[in-house]
Amino acid sequence: MGKAKNVVSILFEDAGIEINGNRPWDIRIHDDRFYTRLLHDHILGLGESYMDGWWDCEAMDQLLTKMALAKLNEKVKQNWRIALFLLGTRLFNRQKSSRAYEVGIKHYDIGNDLYRAMLDRRMLYTCAYWKNAENLDEAQEAKLDLVCRKIGLKPGMTVLELGCGWGSFAKYAAEKYGTEVTGVTVSKQQVELGREMCKGLPVKLRLDDYRNAIGQYDRVISIGIMEHVGYKNYREYMRVVDRTLKPDGIAFIHTIGGNISVTSTNPWINKYIFPNGMLPSIAQLGRAMEGLFVMEDWHNFGPDYDRTLMAWYENFERAWPELRDKYDERFRRMWHFYLLASAAGFRSRETQLWQIVMTRPGQPQPPCRVS
Repeated sequence: MGKAKNVVSILFEDAGIEINGNRPWDIRIHDDRFYTRLLHDHILGLGESYMDGWWDCEAMDQLLTKMALAKLNEKVKQNWRIALFLLGTRLFNRQKSSRAYEVGIKHYDIGNDLYRAMLDRRMLYTCAYWKNAENLDEAQEAKLDLVCRKIGLKPGMTVLELGCGWGSFAKYAAEKYGTEVTGVTVSKQQVELGREMCKGLPVKLRLDDYRNAIGQYDRVISIGIMEHVGYKNYREYMRVVDRTLKPDGIAFIHTIGGNISVTSTNPWINKYIFPNGMLPSIAQLGRAMEGLFVMEDWHNFGPDYDRTLMAWYENFERAWPELRDKYDERFRRMWHFYLLASAAGFRSRETQLWQIVMTRPGQPQPPCRVS
């Protein structure tokens, strides 16, 4: 135990973190088993030990940002279980169609009450656009309008949305731009509430895997599904878009992205938040679209996700007195770690937020560079 504590102390000291210090980002240890657990299980051990109440931090987003900037993940040797998990992501297609609904059941169907409390009034569970916004509602509406302008939406157009969430984009595009939207999602609760929210509008929401999409549309978009597609399926995703997009249409992707090519997410996120998820890289998406599409615009506003996540965290904390009867304290700590670790990823620039506009080869270039 003493040796493990010494090793962790040195690692934290290099990152500007003091164990049981008095600065907001200093970590307070309640159980000395934390040290061996961190060295043994890495990010999985860090997250689980927080859920178990073994440590706390006044400003955990700052702590995790310092850890990310110091690249502590590269300095702590991973154990055989983590190595086996990573090997499995290379050998098997963890995002195949038979597993498509797992993330819907385990994450998006947790409860609409949680998401209503945490998100903006339109219930958008993706990065907001804060350029000219003062609050989350304004920033999310600005994001929706940015998407609509980038794809050149006009009244009467048809749109296919792969991964439609609660129908937030569909509702906005139908109301503000006079378009007809078809959306698919793997979450039963999202479909049920989305249909209620879009009642009376030319919007069709279906519980289905994106691979089953049919028809042809003027625009084919996705806002936050690519994180669930998986590197073995990026080419298939592009083929689905190619199959459903009209010859002169425009395709659009809004996704979190990583600086390097990987084959999985980290084990804690996979176990507790997004099963079978992973972030694409520029290289992986580029290979997937090669020969099918022309990349017209690639816009990164990753820092906006830091602000979005902190707004979600504040909303979640404010709503906790009403949520605590359904979600226990361990869930609260799990959600804390999820939101604040994610914010740290964007703040440290380990993760990005991309919007990509694509057209078919031979088509005129659209006026897609808007901001």
